[in-house]
Amino acid sequence: MRMSLFLISLLLSSAACSDPQEYGEKAGVDPANAAQPKDAGSTGPQPKAEAFAFEQKLEEKGGGALEFAFAWPAQVSAEPELAAQLDKRRGDLFDETKADWQSSVSECPAEAASCRNYSFASEYQVVADLPRFLSLSIEFYTYTGGAHGMYGRSAQVWDRETGQLFDPLAMFASQAALHKAVGAKACAALDRMRVERRGEPIDDPAGEWPDNCPGMDETTLFVGSSNGKTFDRLGLYYGPYVAGPYAEGEYEVTLPVDAAVIAAVKPEYASVFSVKR
Repeated sequence: MRMSLFLISLLLSSAACSDPQEYGEKAGVDPANAAQPKDAGSTGPQPKAEAFAFEQKLEEKGGGALEFAFAWPAQVSAEPELAAQLDKRRGDLFDETKADWQSSVSECPAEAASCRNYSFASEYQVVADLPRFLSLSIEFYTYTGGAHGMYGRSAQVWDRETGQLFDPLAMFASQAALHKAVGAKACAALDRMRVERRGEPIDDPAGEWPDNCPGMDETTLFVGSSNGKTFDRLGLYYGPYVAGPYAEGEYEVTLPVDAAVIAAVKPEYASVFSVKR
């Protein structure tokens, strides 16, 4: 199981409640006005952007607790409009998680423990930082009772020109076109990893789960770069239960961008992709 130190710390810590404004000030981002444009007449030095981290723990008298954490790196704080969008998402997720937890606690038998304890953590990380685009990975962990929690990763791309945050898959003509370009290579690499973990051959790669090749609708796509100018590599991520049972964990395949991938890219994004040299 791959999980960052930030997410692990949520599970091990018992941090006291913290004020969102305080965390915003530490991160160099004021959530209340992060989206406001800078004064065009200001010539003084701007404060250096810093990473943002918010943690809050709520406890109830029956012994249960809600632990919530949300973080992003300095590159995100340097984009006020993006930081404002993520801070709104943080607030919405906290409200939703708190409401679910309170509902679970109210219905939980006094002798039960798992339904009285909730955890949620989300951490944004930079995959690639290009002149126009910021490619992001979002690691998450959630526990809402039961034998174990759930973790995984998702992806988004920030477009500095349009102020839009979107799924990297939207840069391609269709999921089918991208699968045609990378499916065979990705599945071959995935099968090699599955064989290594399972210690036995894949019986029927074209068959059913857990031996089948996941489609793009079950795959998280990351767009990466080795040159800082164009996207020239792809990451294909398969979370728990996607390519195998929970105990097998997650899988990730990295592939270079080639002519087939570029052919699957929408025309408006073709200039920001290049063949990996």
